[in-house]
This record gives sequence, structure tokens and C-alpha cells, in this order.
Amino acid sequence: MSGAAAAGVDRLGLRAVVNGFILDHIRVIEMVGVLMRIFSFGLVSWLGPASPFLFVWAFNTVDAVMLSWCSLLKRDAAYSLLNLFWILVGVVGMLRAMNLIGH
Repeated sequence: MSGAAAAGVDRLGLRAVVNGFILDHIRVIEMVGVLMRIFSFGLVSWLGPASPFLFVWAFNTVDAVMLSWCSLLKRDAAYSLLNLFWILVGVVGMLRAMNLIGH
């Protein structure tokens, strides 16, 4: 990181810098998140019981984090709730895929 960039992070704080980056690229980040969601559910639909469920849930949870962050920055309550819910579902799905919690 250059000296000017490091000074900017120190002055604004990491969260403000990350939020600024996301806001500058929000349409692209949202599209990537939506495509990730389509891919993960498409994979499950295509492969059925042979799906790599841990991968699918991890991938789905990452897209839920991306989409939640975007919707929170946009102050969109409905999509914030929906995607925060998907984070919870993803964590439970990963724990089940790893057999750390029962069915």
C-alpha cells in the first residue's frame, strides 16, 4: 500500500474506505453476488444429491455477505433482512455439511 493510501486508511478508518469502495462499485458487486447465487443454486439443481454441499453453502454465504453489505449501504430494509437471513442459512448449511450439527 502506498504512503498516501495508508494515510487515507488511517484518516478515514478501514470501514469507511471499504464502504466507499463498495459504493463506487456497487452495481458490479451486486451483479457478481447475484451471479454467484444463481450458480450455486443451479449447481444443486443440476447435481442433486451429488452436489458439493459444503462448497455450495460457503459460496452462497459469501454472496449473501456481499449482497447484505450492498443492501445495508443502500438502506434497503427488505433486501438487508433477506440477505442477512441467507447468511444464517448458509452458516447452518455449512455446519450440517460438515456434520457438526444434526439433521
